[in-house]
Parts: sequence; structure tokens; C-alpha cells
Amino acid sequence: MHTNEMGVFGISPAEEQLYRHFLRHPDSPAEGLFVKLGIAPHEMDQAMTRLVGLRLLRPGDRPGWFRPVDPEQVVARLTELRLREMYQEIQRITQSRHVLATLRAEDVTGSGASAEGGSGGAYGGEHGVEEIEERADLSNKMEELVFFAREEIASVEPGFHLMSEAVLKRRAVEWRALKRGVRRRLVLPADTLQHPRVAGHVRELLARGGEVRVVEEITDQLAVYDGRVALMPKDPKNSDHGALMVRGPGLVSTLSGLFEKVWEQAEDVSVELREPGEEPETELSEAELRVLRMMCEVGKDETGARDLGVSVRTYRRHIADVLRRLGASTRAQAALLARERGWV
Repeated sequence: MHTNEMGVFGISPAEEQLYRHFLRHPDSPAEGLFVKLGIAPHEMDQAMTRLVGLRLLRPGDRPGWFRPVDPEQVVARLTELRLREMYQEIQRITQSRHVLATLRAEDVTGSGASAEGGSGGAYGGEHGVEEIEERADLSNKMEELVFFAREEIASVEPGFHLMSEAVLKRRAVEWRALKRGVRRRLVLPADTLQHPRVAGHVRELLARGGEVRVVEEITDQLAVYDGRVALMPKDPKNSDHGALMVRGPGLVSTLSGLFEKVWEQAEDVSVELREPGEEPETELSEAELRVLRMMCEVGKDETGARDLGVSVRTYRRHIADVLRRLGASTRAQAALLARERGWV
């Protein structure tokens, strides 16, 4: 029996129950399901409407029948939607500071200010949201958060920023964090690993015990420190517009959950992290060639794994190995190199 694992995306237990049912029974009717699944009729109608609206289900071959959308696409879409909602919620919080002034105007005793420790209130204490406008202030805050981290630093980042001087200055602090046992997880777009400076940073991070995974594309940025503080850009499309620092268990735990979903969907870093000038190995074994051909022929990892008789995780690990052997940073690049060599 599954718990509401999809609740982190705002999916209700009834909606998740229905989606899982159609995964087990693709292209089947919805009629009468409320009895089989023990869901009230009106709740089922609402859940079906929302699942179709969110594009978790699509019409089947017959009227009233439905097909589930591929789970990988669903998780990616729901993650992006939830992050957008989080950005909007946090921005609403930052735009509501005037509420503090109106509340203080009602406080005839003046006890509110002293109880909260001065004018900072929730925005400067253990809960709430703080706006950081200046680039230098943001860099200093990030260095401070890395310095005080004791358990984990987890981030989804665009990659190109790793070439900046600010990151180079902060690197020593991060290496010290790793040395004292802080876990470091990083998700990057695969194509940024083609840049020597980014690849060099990743190579050293891995050598010092960090963990790196890659995705085809990153639409949002996020960093979580010890599961207690999160940093995200004010404008997801332009990180130069400042950042938001989020505190408090509610928002941060949700953001941590979203990072975990991104991490689960990402692939182990597959760039050939060799020193410049060193040639990658070019000969593939028969097993590696089968994986390579399967990768080029089928669109879904689930299909490739099933055809090879292995788990999806094992199949992805084999693909990562093949990409490393080819010196490719993306599957598309690997397919191109393989075709050039006449392997597929």
C-alpha cells in the first residue's frame, strides 16, 4: 500500500490512487472505479478532472477510457509546476511586509517588537523570507551558509556560474565543508560539462567525495543547506535580479522534497573527467554496444531496460559508462559519435 508519495507535488491521495491504477491498467475505463478503489463519486470526478488537466492522464482508445502519461514526464512536469508555485508563494510573502506595520499599529503595548527581537521579525530570524539584492551580499551569504553547514549542501544549478571568480573564491570553504563530513550533492545541465572550467570543478568535487548528477535541462535553481535554509533566485529566468533566502520547516521541507525528486530523475555524471589531452578509450565491449544500440533505438529507459532484462537504474548506469568511454557528455553526442564510427 503506497502512502501519498506524490503529495510533495500537491497531488491528493485520491489522485495518486487513480494515477497508479491506470499505470497498472493502461487504457482502461474509469466507470465504476470509485467502488473498486473506495473513493466517493464526487471526489473521484474531481480527481479525474484534475489528473486530465495536469496531463497525468490522457483519453484512451474508447470514450470514457484513459491512458497514463509516462511517469518520468509526469514527475518532471509536476516538479516544475510545484517550483513555480513555490516561487509565487515566496514572492507573495516578501511583498507582504506592510502587514507587520499594520499589526504594530494595532499593538498599543509595543510588546510585539520586543517579543520578536526587534525590527527583523520573521524576516531576519528562524522563519520567513529574506530578500538579497546585491550580488556581493549574496556571495557573502552563500559563503556563510556553506561555512556553517554541518549535514548537507544540496543544489540544482545552471553550471555556467561555476566559471565565475566568486565561485572560485568560495571553493576553499566548500572543500573544508566536505573535509568535515558535510554531504555535497549537485545537479547540473549535462551540456555545461563540455566547458573545461566546469568539468575541472566537477572533477575536483568528485575527487573530494561530492556527488554530481546531470539532467538535459534545468529550468529552476535551488540550494538547500542542512534542510533548514534554502536559496533561490527572485526571478527564475534571471539570477541577476537578486535572491530569496527561505527559512522555516514548512517551505524548506517542501523545497527539499522537490530537490530529491530532481535528484532521483537525474543521471550520474557521465562526462569523461580526464585530464586535458588524454584520449578516451574507443573500443566498446559487446555488452556496451548492445546498450548503445538500445539507447539509440528506443525512446524510453524503461523500454530499453526491459528489452535488456535489467532494472532501469542498472540500464542508466550502463549508459553512463558508455558515455564515459566515448568521452560524451550527452546521449545525443554519444549517438552522433557512435554513428560516425559506424557502431550503430
